Amino acid sequence: MISLSRFCIALTLSFGFFHTALASNENISPEASSGLENKSAQTATQAMVVAANPLASQVGLQMLKAGGSAADAAIAVQLMLNLVEPQSSGIGGGAFAVWFDGSKQALTTFDGRETAPMAATPALFLKDDGEPLKFYDAVVGGRSVGTPGTLALLKKLHERAGKLPWASLFTPTIELARTGFPLSPRLHTMLEWDAGRLLQSPAAQDLYFANDVPLPIGTILRNPAFADTLELIASEGIEPFYEGSLAEEIVASVQKHPTNPGKLSKSDLSSYQVIERLPVCGDYRGKSVCGMGPPSSGALTVAQILGILNHFDLSKPDVTSFHLLAEASRLAFADRGLYMADADFVSVPMQGLVDPSYLKQRAALIDPQRAAEEAAKPGTPPMEKESSMELHGDESIELPSTSHFSIVDSDGNAISVTTSIENGFGSRIMVGGFLLNNELTDFSFRAEKNGKIVANRLQPGKRPRSSMSPTIVLNEDGSLHSLLGSPGGSRIIGFVTQAVIALLDWGMSPQEAASMGHIINRNWVTELEEGSPMMDFKAELEAMGHTVKPYQHTSGLHIIKLDNSTLIGGADPRREGQVLGY
Repeated sequence: MISLSRFCIALTLSFGFFHTALASNENISPEASSGLENKSAQTATQAMVVAANPLASQVGLQMLKAGGSAADAAIAVQLMLNLVEPQSSGIGGGAFAVWFDGSKQALTTFDGRETAPMAATPALFLKDDGEPLKFYDAVVGGRSVGTPGTLALLKKLHERAGKLPWASLFTPTIELARTGFPLSPRLHTMLEWDAGRLLQSPAAQDLYFANDVPLPIGTILRNPAFADTLELIASEGIEPFYEGSLAEEIVASVQKHPTNPGKLSKSDLSSYQVIERLPVCGDYRGKSVCGMGPPSSGALTVAQILGILNHFDLSKPDVTSFHLLAEASRLAFADRGLYMADADFVSVPMQGLVDPSYLKQRAALIDPQRAAEEAAKPGTPPMEKESSMELHGDESIELPSTSHFSIVDSDGNAISVTTSIENGFGSRIMVGGFLLNNELTDFSFRAEKNGKIVANRLQPGKRPRSSMSPTIVLNEDGSLHSLLGSPGGSRIIGFVTQAVIALLDWGMSPQEAASMGHIINRNWVTELEEGSPMMDFKAELEAMGHTVKPYQHTSGLHIIKLDNSTLIGGADPRREGQVLGY
């Protein structure tokens, strides 16, 4: 097994091909770090859950032990995360789920991504002079709120694979919201980080602050408003949220925001639909690496990077492998920036982007000894449909406030879920004890540039492009190998890709793969995780032509691997996650 001390290196990716846009956005802080926690490998024989907070992992395990399916556990985990990790996800946001049916050995995906209001226009995030709003001027308030999809996704999962009564999945979170839980170090750190914006919400101010100062770590935090919300949904289903009293509150809070009103309407909520989609899979080292297709760019970009790297030897975790990963990431992120968006609105060449002959052409552009001197240009993949549109690359920002959980049940079902309200604390609007998303800022603020259309432009009813990459890896015979995912904005793609390589090329355990430091290139500089052993490679990578920047990476990788009859789990030490099983 490879030594972790030498090996804390995360290889990730390059974003788009706009140096200027990226450079100008570097002053927007990533999600705050709350330090490292030592995590040890965990095993189980029947079932396992890995989530971003111990209370969420515990409620997931409780459902599994009660005879619930992975879908039941996922519902309970998401509800608990909304309570104890409110900055990252919740019923006011959206999520993607990759589902493996153990009895049928079949894979599918569920798209619970937010949608743009039907009254929204491509100019939503432009000032009167046609220039884009500053990021946080767009985020804070109703303007950035898309139609939430998470709750509808939970309902869909329960209909498809639930075994326990719907209301029973809500009970633990309702009880804890009333009796209270200790405010965690991570939530406290995030409250300090975002106090200036979050204090603009009277409900959040009352809940999380005293005299405008974040409540101390360990404070018993109660959220009776959220308990009331969950009791209503537990007894009446999701209808109050999408058509009833909660819907009216949500719409009023968005449309009547005092400084930044938005467009969300009751009809947007009542017409929302979860979409079941075919998974996007790429071959890597004889395994199928599968995930969520558009509107997520995650699985396509991961598949592109791995498909390019299929043409190289990555058997050793050395500077050559890290260089190749960074260069493959540059190429994939160039394609991502130009082509990837909601495929229900834009002709995305999904098959062409992962076509083996196309990826072989892209691999041939990499010099194994030398970094490219300039940003990669997008390629010309085989097109399934001819398009007359001339596209311009996207400059949208995705910040790393998201959560991921992985679950396997005793029947061999597995679910990989990445869930988000986008930026930390979303739009900073709190309704019914939960926060509303700001996912509309994942669209490009500009609809066109230099006379060319941006694929990820805002359109009514469209789902903004995401980097969320919930992933399930299958063996050659279609059986389950592993499942994983991470928060991290557009860096998610790099975190997940590197973890797959760590598992398949370097023989790492899930905990070792989750604990590694990161190297990221999103078609700009090569980022090395600050304070990690990855920094040991800085000089060697610079000698190969990389422009290296130390960066604080707040990944949240949660991994489960099946090894014969044993489940092996790993939780990212950068967050509060926990592996539990039996």
